[in-house]
Order: sequence, then structure tokens, then C-alpha cells
Amino acid sequence: MDLGLKGKVAVITGGSVGIGLGVAKAFAAEGADVVIAARDGARAEEEAAGIRAAHGVRALAVAADVATAAGCAALVSAVQGFGGCDILVNNAGTGSNETILEADDDKWLEYWNLHVMAAVRLARGLVPMMKTRGGGAILNNASICAVQPLWYEPIYNVTKAALLMLSKTMSTEFIKDNIRVNTVNPGLILTPDWVKTAKQLSAPTGGDWEGYLQSVADEHAPIKRFGTVEELADFFVFLCSPRASYCTGATFHVDGGMLKSV
Repeated sequence: MDLGLKGKVAVITGGSVGIGLGVAKAFAAEGADVVIAARDGARAEEEAAGIRAAHGVRALAVAADVATAAGCAALVSAVQGFGGCDILVNNAGTGSNETILEADDDKWLEYWNLHVMAAVRLARGLVPMMKTRGGGAILNNASICAVQPLWYEPIYNVTKAALLMLSKTMSTEFIKDNIRVNTVNPGLILTPDWVKTAKQLSAPTGGDWEGYLQSVADEHAPIKRFGTVEELADFFVFLCSPRASYCTGATFHVDGGMLKSV
């Protein structure tokens, strides 16, 4: 299926590793040019070079911490210099571990800036560029934890839930400019972070990290396995393409049946 993305420009935050890198590669495979933003500029440039070599598209690496206003401004400026964009994937994010009673204000504000304000700031900077190009798409990467929270990461749960509402309000504001906004709530996706965590947690009992991951999948996902980055990335790219032109203001779960509600 031709997704109609050749010549489009996609901006992906957190684009140098894991889900973000998978999404950048999937866009490039469809002929889209990509801008990948990450705090580690060297790693982002290495991955951008690989994308250019593999797919023959333009790929720009931008060193930017989108949890800060300055980082968002740097990314917007780089995209402007690249000629503008048609697609924004707000992917940058990270997990947490705390209790509500013990977490201080700074930690709450850190995650608020990363998961919510980054999307706000980048919309302010990039939506005007999308308008001049005839419209586009924004996709916000939230989490199943936004609607089915885990007990040990309340700040992550709350800020990802806020991102769902932000997406909905963005969708109603931007659709008049032919800009569609949607959210994806992934479940268990096999990223390098999951592998790292599994190796750490399984080390005291023999190091069977693959067995540990299988136990997590058995407990949480009726499909009994983790999803791959590639499976999730394909869905992201489809939602941002003209093939999904009637999808806006929606939240899609890619979770192997993990969500227990209807």
C-alpha cells in the first residue's frame, strides 16, 4: 500500500533510539524526509546518517532537550531551516518510580515539561509551518498507563493522561487547518529500556532476562508477548498518512489486549 508520504517531512522527538528511531526508519522507508531530535546529538547524527544511506531521503539530526523551552525553540528553528514539516510525532518521554507522598515538586514539573509542555511548545512552533504546507498530522505517544495506571509511577500516569486531553483539544483546534491530531497508547513494546530493566532485575536469580520478559507478557498481555518496535512504528506511520485521513481526535491502543476496559 502506498501511504502517500513521499516527499513529506516528519519530525520525531526522542528519535535516536527505541520507538522514536523505529518510527523515523518507518517514515524513511515510505520516502519521507525525517528530522530526529534527541538530547544525545552524536547518537542522533549517527542514526540520521544510517537512515540517509539506507533510504536515500533527507535526514536531519537535532540535539535538543524538548523538556525545556530552549530545546523546543532549537528544534523549531532547525525544522524551519529544513524547509518546514508536515508531521510531528511527540515521542520523547521516560518512565518514573515514586510515591505521591515522597515525590517533590521538581519531579512533577520535570515530567510535566517532558510529556505535556513539549507537545504544547512544539505545536506553537510547528503548526504554523504545517498550515503553510496545506495541513498535516500530529501524533502523540502516550501510554496504556494513561488509562490503566501502574501503581509505582503516579507522575508518569498523570502526565500521560494529561497528554490524552491535550491531544483531544489540539484536534478540535487544529482540524480547521487540515491538521489531524491523534494519540497512541502503547502497551508492552520491546525497547532497549525493557531489555536493560529485565537484565537488571533477573541478574540476582540467574540472569534469565528473556524469561523475565515472558513472565511480564504472560501477566499483562492476553497475546502473551511483547510487541516489536516495528509493529508499533508501522501503526504510527499509517495514522500520520493520508490513508488515515478520517482519523482525528482519537486514542488508539496498541497493547496486545492489555487494556481491561472497553
